[in-house]
Amino acid sequence: MSDHLLIATRKGLFALERKRSGWVSTLIGFEGVAVTNALAADGVIYAALKHGHFGAKLHRSDDDGATWRELAAPAFPADAVDAPSLFQIWTIETGGRDHADRLWIGAIPAGLFRSNDRGESWQLVPSLWNAPERKRWFGGGYDAAGIHSISPDPRDGDRVFLAISCGGVWETNDAGDTWSVLGKGLFAPYVPPEQAEDSAIQDPHRVVRCASAPHVMWMQHHAGIYRSADAGAHWTRLSPPTDDFGFAVATHPTAPQTAWFVPAIKDEIRMPRDGALCVTRTDDGGESWEIMRHGLPQRDAYDLIYRHGLDVDASGERLAMGSTTGALWTSDDGGRSWQLVNAHLPPIYAVRFV
Repeated sequence: MSDHLLIATRKGLFALERKRSGWVSTLIGFEGVAVTNALAADGVIYAALKHGHFGAKLHRSDDDGATWRELAAPAFPADAVDAPSLFQIWTIETGGRDHADRLWIGAIPAGLFRSNDRGESWQLVPSLWNAPERKRWFGGGYDAAGIHSISPDPRDGDRVFLAISCGGVWETNDAGDTWSVLGKGLFAPYVPPEQAEDSAIQDPHRVVRCASAPHVMWMQHHAGIYRSADAGAHWTRLSPPTDDFGFAVATHPTAPQTAWFVPAIKDEIRMPRDGALCVTRTDDGGESWEIMRHGLPQRDAYDLIYRHGLDVDASGERLAMGSTTGALWTSDDGGRSWQLVNAHLPPIYAVRFV
């Protein structure tokens, strides 16, 4: 099981390490600066920053966070259609199989950027930006649509799946040269009824895939929880025994029937029901559910877990979860019990096992 985590927060990037005395968190960079996401890959750490007036920045460390070097951040080219300014780097992912030097960034507004030199330079993927459906995309919690989930197929790194709020789910089979909008079965009750099944305006909050069964995907949608058994082409809505609104989802790396969600009261309330935080788990593809509360606050909890605030390690047994109130928990038994690691971090945007 992994004993190292990266914690991206509103006021810096933290490393979490498990020692004999327990978990220890250390600020490793960017004190006071919002770190919107981070990635550790091949001995390198990438940190995406949001400097407010000074815009989005990207940094890299080759020595576990001891020193950092600023890279050129992605930017919309001046000749791009409706060329905007980059508001935020929402996610950063590796290129997957056979592409050790490739990185992907999903941004707000919903631009997809690719680097083939480990982040030294970036190019907008024009085929997605120029898709006719983009005219129908719109923002959910932000003013503009954004790309928050990017998932290269473990069997073929040129086959990449991504999710956009609010712009549906998309797939390329040729590293971004062409795209197809997927998502049959998704339903959006927040638009006029005749548009509710429009694949290009769905609001997937987060999508993850099972590493050992890449055709199995799980989605926390704005309006429900879904599962796909054909790599995102078709989706089935599930019926958990609790609220089916939320942002985070994690899937077991070797058990495609297993996934975790963190429910909340939907739309404008966005807090755990009755102020009692829980995690739900299914081990049979959504047919039945466990509601897990041990170690989590059961009164006066206003914790919301953002899209990237829940992660599971390669064993499928250890999980980590960070909240908007700066609380951080870990679990060593698949989420059935939780340990509070730190209650006083800044608001947490993302947690990632290294």
